[in-house]
Amino acid sequence: MFLPTTKKELKSLRWSGLDVILVTGDAYIDSPFIGTAVIGKILCDTGLRVGIIAQPDTASGADITRLGEPELFWGVTAGCIDSMVANYTATGRKRRSDEYTPGNLNTRRPDRASIVYSNLIRRHFKNTRPIVLGGLEASLRRIAHYDFWSDQVRRSILFDAKADYLLYGMADRSVIELACALREGMRPYEIRGLCYSSPAIPENALELPSFESAARDKKVFRDMFNLFYGQNDPVYGRKLAQKQNGRYLIHNPPPFPLSQKELDHVYGLDYERELHPFHRSGGAVKALDTIRFSITTHRGCYGECNFCAIAVHQGRRVTWRSRESILGEARELAAHPRFKGIISDVGGPTANMYAIECSRKENEGSCRQRRCLFPEVCPGLSVNHGEQIALLKELRAVPGARKVFVASGIRHDMVLSDTHKGISYLRELVRHHISGQMKIAPEHSEVRVLRMMGKPGPKELVRFRNLFYRLIKEEKKNRFLTYYLIAAHPGCTDEDMKRLRAFALRELRLLPEQVQIFTPTPSTYATVMYWTGENPFDGKACFVERTVRGRERQKGILAKNRNR
Repeated sequence: MFLPTTKKELKSLRWSGLDVILVTGDAYIDSPFIGTAVIGKILCDTGLRVGIIAQPDTASGADITRLGEPELFWGVTAGCIDSMVANYTATGRKRRSDEYTPGNLNTRRPDRASIVYSNLIRRHFKNTRPIVLGGLEASLRRIAHYDFWSDQVRRSILFDAKADYLLYGMADRSVIELACALREGMRPYEIRGLCYSSPAIPENALELPSFESAARDKKVFRDMFNLFYGQNDPVYGRKLAQKQNGRYLIHNPPPFPLSQKELDHVYGLDYERELHPFHRSGGAVKALDTIRFSITTHRGCYGECNFCAIAVHQGRRVTWRSRESILGEARELAAHPRFKGIISDVGGPTANMYAIECSRKENEGSCRQRRCLFPEVCPGLSVNHGEQIALLKELRAVPGARKVFVASGIRHDMVLSDTHKGISYLRELVRHHISGQMKIAPEHSEVRVLRMMGKPGPKELVRFRNLFYRLIKEEKKNRFLTYYLIAAHPGCTDEDMKRLRAFALRELRLLPEQVQIFTPTPSTYATVMYWTGENPFDGKACFVERTVRGRERQKGILAKNRNR
Protein backbone atom coordinates (compact mmCIF):
# COMPACT_ATOMS: atom_id res chain seq x y z
CA MET A 1 0.00 0.00 0.00
CA PHE A 2 0.97 3.63 -0.43
CA LEU A 3 1.65 5.62 2.71
CA PRO A 4 -0.94 8.38 3.14
CA THR A 5 -0.32 11.86 1.73
CA THR A 6 -3.71 13.51 2.39
CA LYS A 7 -6.36 13.75 5.12
CA LYS A 8 -8.70 11.72 2.92
CA GLU A 9 -6.23 8.85 2.89
CA LEU A 10 -5.88 9.04 6.67
CA LYS A 11 -9.62 8.67 7.01
CA SER A 12 -9.65 5.68 4.69
CA LEU A 13 -7.10 4.01 6.98
CA ARG A 14 -9.11 5.06 10.05
CA TRP A 15 -6.08 6.89 11.43
CA SER A 16 -6.90 9.88 13.62
CA GLY A 17 -3.36 11.22 13.27
CA LEU A 18 0.23 10.32 12.46
CA ASP A 19 3.23 9.35 14.54
CA VAL A 20 5.77 10.41 11.90
CA ILE A 21 5.53 12.72 8.90
CA LEU A 22 8.27 12.45 6.27
CA VAL A 23 8.94 15.52 4.12
CA THR A 24 10.92 14.96 0.92
CA GLY A 25 12.24 16.84 -2.10
CA ASP A 26 11.29 13.97 -4.43
CA ALA A 27 7.85 13.05 -5.63
CA TYR A 28 6.55 10.10 -3.61
CA ILE A 29 7.58 6.97 -5.50
CA ASP A 30 6.81 3.86 -3.49
CA SER A 31 9.90 1.82 -4.34
CA PRO A 32 12.74 0.07 -2.48
CA PHE A 33 15.08 2.37 -4.44
CA ILE A 34 13.64 5.50 -2.78
CA GLY A 35 14.92 6.20 0.71
CA THR A 36 11.79 8.00 1.91
CA ALA A 37 9.61 5.06 0.91
CA VAL A 38 11.96 2.57 2.59
CA ILE A 39 12.13 4.51 5.87
CA GLY A 40 8.36 5.03 5.81
CA LYS A 41 7.67 1.33 5.27
CA ILE A 42 10.18 0.29 7.95
CA LEU A 43 8.51 2.55 10.52
CA CYS A 44 5.04 1.47 9.43
CA ASP A 45 6.14 -2.17 9.77
CA THR A 46 6.81 -1.54 13.49
CA GLY A 47 3.23 -0.37 13.97
CA LEU A 48 3.75 3.38 13.63
CA ARG A 49 1.44 5.57 11.57
CA VAL A 50 3.52 7.29 8.89
CA GLY A 51 2.59 9.86 6.26
CA ILE A 52 4.51 11.58 3.48
CA ILE A 53 4.49 15.17 2.24
CA ALA A 54 6.41 15.22 -1.03
CA GLN A 55 7.77 18.37 -2.67
CA PRO A 56 5.71 20.79 -0.54
CA ASP A 57 5.02 24.32 -1.74
CA THR A 58 7.45 26.47 0.24
CA ALA A 59 5.58 29.73 -0.38
CA SER A 60 2.55 28.74 1.70
CA GLY A 61 1.46 26.36 4.44
CA ALA A 62 -1.05 24.51 2.27
CA ASP A 63 1.08 21.39 1.78
CA ILE A 64 3.11 21.25 4.98
CA THR A 65 -0.02 21.51 7.16
CA ARG A 66 -2.31 19.14 5.29
CA LEU A 67 -1.52 16.10 7.48
CA GLY A 68 -1.46 17.98 10.76
CA GLU A 69 1.36 17.59 13.26
CA PRO A 70 3.06 14.24 14.06
CA GLU A 71 3.09 12.71 17.52
CA LEU A 72 6.79 11.73 17.47
CA PHE A 73 8.85 13.58 14.86
CA TRP A 74 9.18 15.15 11.43
CA GLY A 75 11.60 13.38 9.10
CA VAL A 76 13.11 15.80 6.58
CA THR A 77 15.13 14.89 3.49
CA ALA A 78 16.14 16.69 0.30
CA GLY A 79 15.44 13.42 -1.54
CA CYS A 80 17.63 10.88 -3.28
CA ILE A 81 20.13 13.55 -4.40
CA ASP A 82 21.77 16.51 -2.69
CA SER A 83 19.53 19.41 -3.70
CA MET A 84 22.41 21.53 -4.99
CA VAL A 85 23.64 18.68 -7.20
CA ALA A 86 20.06 18.12 -8.36
CA ASN A 87 19.58 21.80 -9.22
CA TYR A 88 22.93 22.83 -10.74
CA THR A 89 25.47 21.46 -13.20
CA ALA A 90 29.19 21.25 -12.43
CA THR A 91 29.62 24.64 -14.12
CA GLY A 92 26.84 26.33 -12.15
CA ARG A 93 24.04 26.28 -14.70
CA LYS A 94 20.51 25.67 -13.44
CA ARG A 95 19.28 22.23 -14.46
CA ARG A 96 16.03 22.22 -16.42
CA SER A 97 15.08 18.62 -15.69
CA ASP A 98 14.61 16.56 -12.53
CA GLU A 99 14.06 12.82 -12.87
CA TYR A 100 12.32 12.67 -9.48
CA THR A 101 9.72 15.35 -10.28
CA PRO A 102 6.50 14.80 -12.28
CA GLY A 103 6.86 15.96 -15.86
CA ASN A 104 10.69 15.84 -15.49
CA LEU A 105 10.66 19.58 -14.72
CA ASN A 106 13.06 21.06 -12.18
CA THR A 107 10.47 23.28 -10.54
CA ARG A 108 9.73 21.69 -7.16
CA ARG A 109 12.98 21.08 -5.25
CA PRO A 110 14.40 24.20 -3.51
CA ASP A 111 18.10 24.84 -3.10
CA ARG A 112 19.33 23.49 0.26
CA ALA A 113 16.04 21.68 0.60
CA SER A 114 16.71 20.20 4.05
CA ILE A 115 17.15 23.69 5.48
CA VAL A 116 14.16 25.15 3.62
CA TYR A 117 11.80 22.37 4.68
CA SER A 118 12.90 22.58 8.32
CA ASN A 119 12.23 26.33 8.30
CA LEU A 120 8.88 25.72 6.61
CA ILE A 121 7.81 23.36 9.39
CA ARG A 122 8.82 25.76 12.15
CA ARG A 123 7.09 28.65 10.40
CA HIS A 124 3.73 26.88 10.53
CA PHE A 125 4.13 24.75 13.68
CA LYS A 126 5.54 26.68 16.61
CA ASN A 127 7.39 24.60 19.24
CA THR A 128 6.65 21.50 17.22
CA ARG A 129 7.86 17.91 17.58
CA PRO A 130 11.54 17.18 16.87
CA ILE A 131 12.80 17.67 13.33
CA VAL A 132 15.08 14.84 12.20
CA LEU A 133 17.25 15.28 9.10
CA GLY A 134 18.14 12.28 6.94
CA GLY A 135 18.99 11.19 3.44
CA LEU A 136 22.05 11.85 1.29
CA GLU A 137 22.14 15.64 1.68
CA ALA A 138 22.12 15.43 5.47
CA SER A 139 24.49 12.47 5.58
CA LEU A 140 27.22 14.15 3.52
CA ARG A 141 26.84 17.53 5.22
CA ARG A 142 26.80 16.27 8.80
CA ILE A 143 30.12 17.85 9.82
CA ALA A 144 31.80 21.09 8.78
CA HIS A 145 32.16 20.73 5.01
CA TYR A 146 33.29 22.58 1.91
CA ASP A 147 30.31 23.76 -0.14
CA PHE A 148 31.18 24.22 -3.83
CA TRP A 149 28.17 26.41 -4.61
CA SER A 150 29.00 29.08 -2.03
CA ASP A 151 32.76 28.38 -2.26
CA GLN A 152 33.19 28.27 1.49
CA VAL A 153 33.26 25.91 4.44
CA ARG A 154 29.83 25.59 6.00
CA ARG A 155 28.95 24.26 9.41
CA SER A 156 26.94 21.07 9.92
CA ILE A 157 23.56 21.12 8.19
CA LEU A 158 22.08 20.19 11.58
CA PHE A 159 22.89 23.72 12.79
CA ASP A 160 21.93 25.53 9.59
CA ALA A 161 18.55 23.78 9.54
CA LYS A 162 18.09 24.28 13.29
CA ALA A 163 17.01 20.63 13.43
CA ASP A 164 16.96 18.52 16.57
CA TYR A 165 18.63 15.37 15.26
CA LEU A 166 20.36 14.07 12.17
CA LEU A 167 20.51 10.41 11.15
CA TYR A 168 23.30 9.65 8.71
CA GLY A 169 23.84 6.63 6.49
CA MET A 170 21.05 4.28 5.49
CA ALA A 171 19.36 4.69 8.94
CA ASP A 172 17.13 1.59 8.72
CA ARG A 173 17.83 0.51 12.27
CA SER A 174 18.65 3.88 13.83
CA VAL A 175 15.35 5.47 12.76
CA ILE A 176 13.44 2.72 14.57
CA GLU A 177 15.59 3.17 17.67
CA LEU A 178 14.99 6.93 17.59
CA ALA A 179 11.22 6.49 17.20
CA CYS A 180 11.14 4.07 20.13
CA ALA A 181 13.20 6.41 22.32
CA LEU A 182 10.96 9.39 21.56
CA ARG A 183 7.81 7.33 22.15
CA GLU A 184 9.13 6.20 25.54
CA GLY A 185 10.30 9.69 26.48
CA MET A 186 13.93 8.53 26.65
CA ARG A 187 17.09 10.42 25.70
CA PRO A 188 18.26 9.09 22.31
CA TYR A 189 21.86 10.29 22.60
CA GLU A 190 23.58 6.90 22.35
CA ILE A 191 21.96 5.75 19.12
CA ARG A 192 24.52 4.87 16.46
CA GLY A 193 24.32 7.01 13.35
CA LEU A 194 22.82 9.95 15.28
CA CYS A 195 24.10 13.53 15.35
CA TYR A 196 22.85 16.17 17.78
CA SER A 197 23.81 19.49 19.36
CA SER A 198 25.22 19.77 22.86
CA PRO A 199 26.66 22.54 25.06
CA ALA A 200 29.51 20.23 26.16
CA ILE A 201 31.67 17.37 24.91
CA PRO A 202 30.59 13.92 26.10
CA GLU A 203 33.09 11.77 27.93
CA ASN A 204 35.46 9.77 25.67
CA ALA A 205 34.52 11.72 22.53
CA LEU A 206 37.26 12.54 20.00
CA GLU A 207 37.27 16.28 19.40
CA LEU A 208 37.67 17.42 15.80
CA PRO A 209 39.13 20.84 14.96
CA SER A 210 36.37 23.41 15.30
CA PHE A 211 34.26 24.65 12.41
CA GLU A 212 35.76 28.10 12.80
CA SER A 213 39.36 26.88 12.59
CA ALA A 214 38.62 24.52 9.69
CA ALA A 215 36.91 27.35 7.80
CA ARG A 216 39.86 29.68 8.42
CA ASP A 217 42.78 27.34 7.68
CA LYS A 218 42.83 24.83 4.81
CA LYS A 219 45.43 22.62 6.46
CA VAL A 220 43.23 22.38 9.54
CA PHE A 221 40.31 21.50 7.26
CA ARG A 222 42.38 18.70 5.72
CA ASP A 223 43.36 17.35 9.15
CA MET A 224 39.75 17.57 10.32
CA PHE A 225 38.53 15.52 7.38
CA ASN A 226 41.26 12.92 7.85
CA LEU A 227 40.17 12.47 11.48
CA PHE A 228 36.51 12.27 10.50
CA TYR A 229 37.07 9.77 7.68
CA GLY A 230 39.33 7.63 9.85
CA GLN A 231 36.47 7.07 12.32
CA ASN A 232 33.99 6.12 9.58
CA ASP A 233 33.84 2.46 10.58
CA PRO A 234 31.32 0.84 12.94
CA VAL A 235 33.86 -1.50 14.53
CA TYR A 236 36.43 1.04 15.74
CA GLY A 237 34.80 4.41 14.96
CA ARG A 238 34.59 6.74 17.98
CA LYS A 239 32.09 9.33 19.06
CA LEU A 240 33.14 12.68 17.59
CA ALA A 241 32.62 16.25 18.77
CA GLN A 242 33.11 19.47 16.81
CA LYS A 243 32.63 22.97 18.17
CA GLN A 244 30.43 25.12 15.94
CA ASN A 245 29.48 28.65 17.01
CA GLY A 246 29.55 28.05 20.74
CA ARG A 247 27.93 24.60 20.77
CA TYR A 248 29.16 21.15 19.88
CA LEU A 249 28.06 18.86 17.09
CA ILE A 250 28.05 15.38 18.62
CA HIS A 251 28.53 12.66 16.02
CA ASN A 252 27.88 9.13 17.27
CA PRO A 253 29.76 6.15 15.78
CA PRO A 254 28.44 4.69 12.50
CA PRO A 255 25.68 2.08 12.69
CA PHE A 256 26.54 -1.53 12.00
CA PRO A 257 25.30 -2.79 8.62
CA LEU A 258 22.08 -4.76 8.60
CA SER A 259 22.39 -8.52 8.80
CA GLN A 260 21.35 -10.48 5.74
CA LYS A 261 18.09 -11.39 7.46
CA GLU A 262 17.38 -7.74 8.23
CA LEU A 263 18.29 -6.69 4.69
CA ASP A 264 16.00 -9.35 3.24
CA HIS A 265 13.18 -8.07 5.42
CA VAL A 266 13.61 -4.45 4.31
CA TYR A 267 13.45 -5.39 0.64
CA GLY A 268 10.62 -7.83 1.27
CA LEU A 269 8.23 -5.11 2.49
CA ASP A 270 5.21 -4.19 0.40
CA TYR A 271 6.18 -1.64 -2.28
CA GLU A 272 3.81 -0.45 -4.98
CA ARG A 273 6.67 0.41 -7.40
CA GLU A 274 4.57 3.30 -8.67
CA LEU A 275 4.19 7.06 -8.37
CA HIS A 276 1.61 8.02 -5.77
CA PRO A 277 -1.71 9.03 -7.40
CA PHE A 278 -1.43 12.46 -5.72
CA HIS A 279 1.34 13.38 -8.20
CA ARG A 280 0.10 11.78 -11.40
CA SER A 281 -1.64 14.84 -12.79
CA GLY A 282 1.79 16.48 -13.09
CA GLY A 283 3.04 13.85 -15.51
CA ALA A 284 5.30 10.82 -15.36
CA VAL A 285 8.44 10.59 -13.22
CA LYS A 286 11.40 9.59 -15.35
CA ALA A 287 13.24 7.80 -12.53
CA LEU A 288 10.57 5.10 -12.56
CA ASP A 289 11.67 3.99 -16.01
CA THR A 290 14.94 2.85 -14.47
CA ILE A 291 13.95 1.59 -11.03
CA ARG A 292 10.46 0.11 -11.39
CA PHE A 293 11.73 -3.31 -12.48
CA SER A 294 15.25 -3.24 -11.05
CA ILE A 295 16.56 -5.24 -8.11
CA THR A 296 19.04 -4.11 -5.45
CA THR A 297 21.25 -7.05 -4.51
CA HIS A 298 23.60 -5.42 -2.01
CA ARG A 299 24.65 -2.25 -0.22
CA GLY A 300 27.96 -0.53 0.39
CA CYS A 301 31.16 -0.21 -1.62
CA TYR A 302 34.77 -0.96 -0.76
CA GLY A 303 36.06 0.81 -3.89
CA GLU A 304 36.53 4.11 -2.02
CA CYS A 305 37.03 6.22 -5.15
CA ASN A 306 38.16 9.62 -3.89
CA PHE A 307 35.41 11.51 -5.75
CA CYS A 308 32.60 9.25 -4.51
CA ALA A 309 30.64 9.61 -1.25
CA ILE A 310 29.19 6.07 -1.09
CA ALA A 311 31.77 4.98 1.49
CA VAL A 312 30.70 7.81 3.83
CA HIS A 313 26.97 7.21 3.27
CA GLN A 314 26.46 3.47 2.74
CA GLY A 315 29.74 2.35 4.27
CA ARG A 316 32.92 0.57 3.21
CA ARG A 317 31.55 -2.88 3.93
CA VAL A 318 29.45 -4.71 1.34
CA THR A 319 26.43 -6.60 2.67
CA TRP A 320 24.15 -8.60 0.42
CA ARG A 321 20.70 -10.11 0.31
CA SER A 322 20.13 -13.85 0.20
CA ARG A 323 19.55 -15.49 -3.14
CA GLU A 324 16.07 -16.53 -1.96
CA SER A 325 15.14 -12.91 -1.19
CA ILE A 326 16.30 -11.68 -4.59
CA LEU A 327 14.52 -14.46 -6.44
CA GLY A 328 11.38 -13.75 -4.45
CA GLU A 329 11.48 -10.11 -5.54
CA ALA A 330 12.02 -11.20 -9.14
CA ARG A 331 8.89 -13.32 -8.97
CA GLU A 332 6.97 -10.34 -7.57
CA LEU A 333 8.19 -8.21 -10.46
CA ALA A 334 7.06 -10.84 -12.93
CA ALA A 335 3.56 -10.70 -11.41
CA HIS A 336 3.35 -6.90 -11.67
CA PRO A 337 0.65 -5.80 -14.14
CA ARG A 338 3.09 -3.53 -16.00
CA PHE A 339 5.90 -6.08 -16.25
CA LYS A 340 6.85 -6.87 -19.83
CA GLY A 341 9.41 -9.55 -19.20
CA ILE A 342 12.49 -7.40 -18.61
CA ILE A 343 14.30 -6.97 -15.29
CA SER A 344 16.22 -3.82 -16.16
CA ASP A 345 19.00 -4.11 -13.58
CA VAL A 346 20.35 -6.48 -10.97
CA GLY A 347 23.04 -4.80 -8.91
CA GLY A 348 24.09 -2.18 -6.41
CA PRO A 349 26.58 0.69 -6.17
CA THR A 350 28.93 -1.64 -8.07
CA ALA A 351 27.21 -4.62 -9.64
CA ASN A 352 29.93 -7.23 -9.22
CA MET A 353 30.57 -6.71 -5.51
CA TYR A 354 27.65 -9.00 -4.68
CA ALA A 355 28.67 -11.73 -2.22
CA ILE A 356 32.32 -10.60 -2.20
CA GLU A 357 33.82 -9.12 0.97
CA CYS A 358 36.78 -9.44 3.28
CA SER A 359 35.86 -11.57 6.30
CA ARG A 360 38.06 -9.60 8.72
CA LYS A 361 35.92 -6.45 8.45
CA GLU A 362 33.11 -7.83 10.58
CA ASN A 363 35.30 -8.13 13.68
CA GLU A 364 38.25 -5.83 12.97
CA GLY A 365 36.76 -3.19 10.67
CA SER A 366 38.20 -1.80 7.45
CA CYS A 367 41.97 -1.60 7.18
CA ARG A 368 43.20 1.76 8.43
CA GLN A 369 46.28 2.03 6.20
CA ARG A 370 45.18 0.34 2.97
CA ARG A 371 42.21 0.04 0.64
CA CYS A 372 40.52 -2.99 -0.84
CA LEU A 373 41.02 -2.14 -4.53
CA PHE A 374 43.67 0.56 -4.68
CA PRO A 375 46.43 0.67 -5.77
CA GLU A 376 45.59 -2.94 -6.62
CA VAL A 377 43.05 -5.55 -5.55
CA CYS A 378 43.94 -6.77 -2.06
CA PRO A 379 44.75 -10.52 -1.93
CA GLY A 380 42.70 -10.76 1.26
CA LEU A 381 39.51 -9.82 -0.57
CA SER A 382 39.19 -13.27 -2.23
CA VAL A 383 37.35 -12.05 -5.32
CA ASN A 384 35.16 -14.82 -6.70
CA HIS A 385 32.17 -14.16 -8.97
CA GLY A 386 30.73 -17.66 -8.51
CA GLU A 387 27.81 -16.54 -6.35
CA GLN A 388 26.83 -13.90 -8.90
CA ILE A 389 26.95 -16.38 -11.75
CA ALA A 390 24.66 -18.74 -9.83
CA LEU A 391 22.26 -15.90 -8.94
CA LEU A 392 22.00 -14.67 -12.53
CA LYS A 393 21.41 -18.20 -13.79
CA GLU A 394 18.50 -18.66 -11.35
CA LEU A 395 17.06 -15.25 -12.22
CA ARG A 396 16.97 -16.23 -15.90
CA ALA A 397 14.82 -19.19 -14.93
CA VAL A 398 12.13 -17.09 -13.19
CA PRO A 399 8.86 -17.64 -15.10
CA GLY A 400 7.94 -14.54 -17.08
CA ALA A 401 11.43 -13.00 -17.05
CA ARG A 402 12.55 -12.94 -20.67
CA LYS A 403 15.61 -10.77 -20.04
CA VAL A 404 17.64 -10.01 -16.93
CA PHE A 405 20.09 -7.16 -17.39
CA VAL A 406 23.04 -5.97 -15.32
CA ALA A 407 22.95 -2.23 -16.03
CA SER A 408 24.87 -1.08 -12.95
CA GLY A 409 28.55 -0.39 -13.53
CA ILE A 410 31.11 -3.10 -12.78
CA ARG A 411 34.71 -2.93 -11.53
CA HIS A 412 36.75 -4.29 -14.41
CA ASP A 413 39.81 -4.69 -12.19
CA MET A 414 37.85 -7.12 -10.00
CA VAL A 415 36.92 -9.22 -13.02
CA LEU A 416 40.58 -9.40 -14.03
CA SER A 417 41.71 -10.28 -10.50
CA ASP A 418 39.31 -13.24 -10.29
CA THR A 419 41.45 -16.00 -11.77
CA HIS A 420 38.80 -18.65 -11.06
CA LYS A 421 35.49 -17.18 -12.23
CA GLY A 422 36.28 -13.76 -13.74
CA ILE A 423 36.20 -14.80 -17.39
CA SER A 424 33.16 -17.04 -16.78
CA TYR A 425 31.32 -14.12 -15.18
CA LEU A 426 32.11 -11.78 -18.04
CA ARG A 427 31.05 -14.44 -20.54
CA GLU A 428 27.72 -14.81 -18.71
CA LEU A 429 27.17 -11.07 -18.96
CA VAL A 430 28.05 -11.04 -22.66
CA ARG A 431 25.75 -13.97 -23.40
CA HIS A 432 22.73 -13.02 -21.35
CA HIS A 433 22.88 -9.81 -19.30
CA ILE A 434 24.02 -6.85 -21.41
CA SER A 435 21.48 -4.70 -23.20
CA GLY A 436 23.69 -3.51 -26.02
CA GLN A 437 26.42 -1.95 -23.88
CA MET A 438 28.27 -2.54 -20.63
CA LYS A 439 29.19 0.34 -18.31
CA ILE A 440 32.64 0.65 -16.83
CA ALA A 441 34.19 3.72 -15.24
CA PRO A 442 37.95 3.97 -15.83
CA GLU A 443 37.59 7.78 -15.34
CA HIS A 444 40.99 8.61 -16.89
CA SER A 445 44.13 7.18 -18.49
CA GLU A 446 46.93 9.10 -16.78
CA VAL A 447 48.47 7.30 -13.81
CA ARG A 448 49.12 10.48 -11.82
CA VAL A 449 45.48 11.58 -12.16
CA LEU A 450 44.19 8.08 -11.45
CA ARG A 451 46.17 8.04 -8.20
CA MET A 452 44.40 11.23 -7.18
CA MET A 453 41.12 9.50 -7.97
CA GLY A 454 41.99 6.22 -6.25
CA LYS A 455 41.39 4.27 -9.46
CA PRO A 456 43.33 1.46 -11.21
CA GLY A 457 45.75 2.20 -14.05
CA PRO A 458 45.28 2.10 -17.82
CA LYS A 459 46.92 -1.31 -18.29
CA GLU A 460 44.01 -3.00 -16.54
CA LEU A 461 41.57 -1.11 -18.75
CA VAL A 462 43.31 -2.22 -21.96
CA ARG A 463 43.44 -5.83 -20.72
CA PHE A 464 39.74 -5.76 -19.90
CA ARG A 465 38.81 -4.15 -23.21
CA ASN A 466 40.70 -6.83 -25.13
CA LEU A 467 39.11 -9.60 -23.08
CA PHE A 468 35.63 -8.16 -23.55
CA TYR A 469 35.88 -7.89 -27.31
CA ARG A 470 37.49 -11.32 -27.55
CA LEU A 471 34.46 -12.78 -25.79
CA ILE A 472 32.13 -10.72 -27.99
CA LYS A 473 33.73 -12.27 -31.04
CA GLU A 474 33.62 -15.80 -29.60
CA GLU A 475 29.98 -15.47 -28.58
CA LYS A 476 29.03 -13.71 -31.84
CA LYS A 477 27.26 -10.90 -29.98
CA ASN A 478 26.80 -7.27 -30.94
CA ARG A 479 27.86 -5.64 -27.68
CA PHE A 480 29.88 -2.57 -26.73
CA LEU A 481 31.70 -1.00 -23.81
CA THR A 482 30.63 2.40 -22.49
CA TYR A 483 33.37 4.31 -20.69
CA TYR A 484 32.64 6.91 -17.99
CA LEU A 485 35.34 9.59 -17.72
CA ILE A 486 35.91 12.67 -15.57
CA ALA A 487 37.34 16.01 -16.67
CA ALA A 488 38.81 18.67 -14.35
CA HIS A 489 39.38 16.34 -11.40
CA PRO A 490 41.94 17.75 -8.95
CA GLY A 491 45.40 17.03 -10.36
CA CYS A 492 44.15 16.96 -13.97
CA THR A 493 45.52 19.51 -16.45
CA ASP A 494 44.70 20.30 -20.08
CA GLU A 495 47.72 18.24 -21.10
CA ASP A 496 46.36 15.28 -19.14
CA MET A 497 43.09 15.57 -21.06
CA LYS A 498 44.97 15.68 -24.37
CA ARG A 499 46.81 12.50 -23.41
CA LEU A 500 43.49 10.93 -22.39
CA ARG A 501 42.09 11.81 -25.81
CA ALA A 502 45.07 10.23 -27.55
CA PHE A 503 44.74 7.13 -25.34
CA ALA A 504 41.03 6.80 -26.14
CA LEU A 505 41.63 7.01 -29.89
CA ARG A 506 44.61 4.64 -29.79
CA GLU A 507 43.50 2.02 -27.26
CA LEU A 508 39.72 2.32 -27.01
CA ARG A 509 39.33 3.28 -30.68
CA LEU A 510 36.68 5.87 -29.97
CA LEU A 511 35.98 9.12 -28.15
CA PRO A 512 33.76 8.29 -25.15
CA GLU A 513 30.50 10.21 -24.87
CA GLN A 514 30.02 9.77 -21.12
CA VAL A 515 32.28 12.58 -19.91
CA GLN A 516 31.36 14.58 -16.83
CA ILE A 517 33.04 17.56 -15.25
CA PHE A 518 34.10 16.89 -11.68
CA THR A 519 31.70 18.34 -9.13
CA PRO A 520 33.09 18.86 -5.60
CA THR A 521 30.49 17.28 -3.32
CA PRO A 522 30.69 17.26 0.49
CA SER A 523 32.52 14.50 2.36
CA THR A 524 34.84 13.23 -0.39
CA TYR A 525 38.61 13.32 -0.52
CA ALA A 526 38.53 14.80 -4.02
CA THR A 527 36.62 17.77 -2.61
CA VAL A 528 39.28 18.18 0.06
CA MET A 529 41.82 18.30 -2.78
CA TYR A 530 39.76 20.86 -4.66
CA TRP A 531 39.39 23.16 -1.66
CA THR A 532 42.92 22.90 -0.25
CA GLY A 533 44.91 22.49 -3.46
CA GLU A 534 46.79 19.61 -1.80
CA ASN A 535 46.85 15.86 -1.92
CA PRO A 536 45.59 15.02 1.61
CA PHE A 537 47.54 11.74 1.63
CA ASP A 538 51.00 13.24 1.21
CA GLY A 539 50.49 17.00 1.70
CA LYS A 540 51.93 17.84 -1.73
CA ALA A 541 50.40 20.64 -3.80
CA CYS A 542 48.22 19.60 -6.73
CA PHE A 543 46.86 21.55 -9.68
CA VAL A 544 43.14 22.39 -9.45
CA GLU A 545 41.18 23.83 -12.38
CA ARG A 546 38.72 26.21 -10.72
CA THR A 547 37.42 28.39 -13.56
CA VAL A 548 34.22 27.54 -15.41
CA ARG A 549 35.91 28.18 -18.73
CA GLY A 550 38.84 25.95 -17.83
CA ARG A 551 36.62 23.13 -16.58
CA GLU A 552 34.51 23.24 -19.74
CA ARG A 553 37.68 23.41 -21.84
CA GLN A 554 38.97 20.18 -20.29
CA LYS A 555 35.77 18.39 -21.21
CA GLY A 556 35.85 19.93 -24.68
CA ILE A 557 39.33 18.54 -25.35
CA LEU A 558 37.89 15.04 -25.22
CA ALA A 559 34.70 15.90 -27.07
CA LYS A 560 35.95 18.03 -29.98
CA ASN A 561 35.62 16.66 -33.52
CA ARG A 562 33.83 13.62 -32.09
CA ASN A 563 31.83 12.96 -35.25
CA ARG A 564 34.73 13.10 -37.71
